[in-house]
Parts: sequence; C-alpha cells; structure tokens
Amino acid sequence: MSVEKKIKQAKRGNEKAFQELIQDEKNKLFRMAYLYVKNEDDALDIVHDTIYKAFISIKKLKEPQYFSTWISRILINSALDFIKKNSRITPYSDVDGFHKDQSIRIEEKLDLVEAIERLEVQYKTVIIFRYYKDLSIKQIA
Repeated sequence: MSVEKKIKQAKRGNEKAFQELIQDEKNKLFRMAYLYVKNEDDALDIVHDTIYKAFISIKKLKEPQYFSTWISRILINSALDFIKKNSRITPYSDVDGFHKDQSIRIEEKLDLVEAIERLEVQYKTVIIFRYYKDLSIKQIA
C-alpha cells in the first residue's frame, strides 16, 4: 500500500495505517531526537510525544506527500520544548583545551554530532532535514 493511501486511511481513523506510517519513520525520528538531546531515554520520550501529537492531529495534514516533513517538524518542536522545559542547554566551553594548544585544529577535536549541536536551532534543523532526512532544498523551504 502506498504512503498516500496509508495517510488517507489514517486521517479517517485507521490506527493500523497510522502505525505502519510510524514504522517507516521511527528510526529517523529517534536519530533526529537524539541529535537534539544526546540521551537515549529523553530521545525516546520525545519520539513518543511526537507520535502522540501526530496521531491526534493527523487530520490537519494537508499534503500527504509531506508526511515525513510534517512529522519531523512536530519532532523538532517537541525536542525544543523538551530542552526548554528541562533547561539542558549547556554553555559553550573549551573543546579539550583548544585555546591552550592552537597547533591542533578544531576539526580534529570535534565530531560531527558535536558540530551540529553547536549550531543555532534554525541551522541545525536545516542540516538535519538535508543530510539526515535526505529532503530536497525545496521541501526544506
């Protein structure tokens, strides 16, 4: 069954169709949530919250082809709400004494996840959509 048919059925209240849609997205959602909170349990909580919100508001989805983007946006908003609620934003600190030893480049000290974490929310979202969700620039816009 195509994704669009599943979405139409889910909009009519078919829980099984919604569950199948979530099965296709769950790994992507978890990885994206983990990028925001860096904690497996918190990421699972965010994913569960996202699925609940999506289930309740599936009827508001206007364009079925954008289901993945729509649910990703719900996840991002849930992750940001979670971060605000739990005040887990940590201030920028030295990266293993980067300022002490200027001869070692910062690229060698950071991994990709840390680099994404340091971005402002709007830039982080674009990077996640483009490289983790594989969306086109038009879809991201």
